Amino acid sequence: MEPPGRSSKRRRSDSREPEAGESPSGATEATEVPNPHPATPSSPSSPPSDEGGVDYISGLPDAILGEIIALLSTRDAARVQTLASRWRHIWRAAPLNLDSSELPDADEALAGAVSRILADHPGPGLRFCIPSHIVCDRPATVDAWLLSPALDGLQELDFCLSQYNMSRREQPPSTFRFAATLRVATFSQLDLLDAKVEALHFPQLTHLALQEVSMSKGSLRTMISSSSCPVLECLLLDNCYGCRRLRISSNSLRSIAVGVDMDIGKPRLKEVTIVNAPCLERFLHIKIDEPVNVSVIVAPKLETLGCLNDEIDASRLVFGTTVLQGFLDVSLTMVVCSVKILALKSLYIKLDTVIGLMKCFPCLEKLYIKSCISGRPTNRWRRKHRDFINCSDIRLKTIVLEQYQGIRSQVNFASFFLLNARELELMTLAVEREDYNEEFFAEQRGMLKMEKRASRGARLHFTENGCQRFLMHIDHVRDLSITDPFECRC
Repeated sequence: MEPPGRSSKRRRSDSREPEAGESPSGATEATEVPNPHPATPSSPSSPPSDEGGVDYISGLPDAILGEIIALLSTRDAARVQTLASRWRHIWRAAPLNLDSSELPDADEALAGAVSRILADHPGPGLRFCIPSHIVCDRPATVDAWLLSPALDGLQELDFCLSQYNMSRREQPPSTFRFAATLRVATFSQLDLLDAKVEALHFPQLTHLALQEVSMSKGSLRTMISSSSCPVLECLLLDNCYGCRRLRISSNSLRSIAVGVDMDIGKPRLKEVTIVNAPCLERFLHIKIDEPVNVSVIVAPKLETLGCLNDEIDASRLVFGTTVLQGFLDVSLTMVVCSVKILALKSLYIKLDTVIGLMKCFPCLEKLYIKSCISGRPTNRWRRKHRDFINCSDIRLKTIVLEQYQGIRSQVNFASFFLLNARELELMTLAVEREDYNEEFFAEQRGMLKMEKRASRGARLHFTENGCQRFLMHIDHVRDLSITDPFECRC
């Protein structure tokens, strides 16, 4: 790994004589290079208007105005009452969207604000979000809130994870009174008891998140089963206690995300078996601190997988008779043609390993390497992988390499795909700020031999390392509906 702050001269020395060879920079028409110092365009002047301050929105029907207000934040929805007399009754007529994260931080002030809003709004409820420490510290108050008519017909209930909460307790008695209407539910830092869970039925629930929740294996299986949640599409299990091994069968699930923090002695999820999930499209490891072994028996539509890592104690992934330890193929006896999006995290970028994964996933179209700091492997490929190049159809269309420094092994790795992937459309190289300049871009275009790329439509795009998410863009269980959670949207 190159130390930060290295000079341009040092970098070029590391990158000298890559196997791909050096050539004059070219193919600039196929290279996307954002201007490091873009000029701010002048704002066009507003056209003259004879209408003055005419309010056209207030002329819309109440039903449409109510839908607009329901999409606004809690603060903004209440403020619309001050716009005009026409709006004064709209907030009370629209479904209530109450998110406590937009209210005062102090517990006493927050509790007072929530109580006043619930008292002033007649309902029905759309969304109710409060931090888990309020649920634990003020159970009677929260239970009274949940019984409020303002929340009748609630569609989204979010006991969001709180950094201030170090304890757990049972859920308030009225928590599940919305079971018939809930579509999205997040339960955090609670003890869900068997007697409460076994009788539950969520006929409309599509998104379920359990975060730092304690519940038995039987209760967890019951809660996510097709009988309890017949239309469940997205499931997030983050650092849950009480269940080490989970078997999942669901006719509706499309996305599953699991994550486990460092082991502190409590029984946590260690093994997931996808017994039968005919609609499953995404399986995500949202944390890699502790391994979670996954066996896939039936999931014919599984397209998105990650983030895999190559650490010593990495998760094991089994597809039938194919076994991957991290992303090293321990036993490769069958291919998995459904997987099209794959994300990897590795300290050292290794072409041999990635080619092994491409043999396992021959239809791969998008490859993300979340950390490609490299120094040891040379990634020379012309002789070593001649047979693979001649006999394989590389279908990759998008490749993203983070922490690209332009050293020899990275250049060899990137040039392998640029010179051999005939369907490649875009290669994105995320670089440090010190390298985000036209001189570095031009140097890399030449070293990567863009003018000899196998796909004439392939583009090379440089961007700064600066993604706010370490592994993927998953902030809420709703994000599990995103087709590609690894694509940076910062």
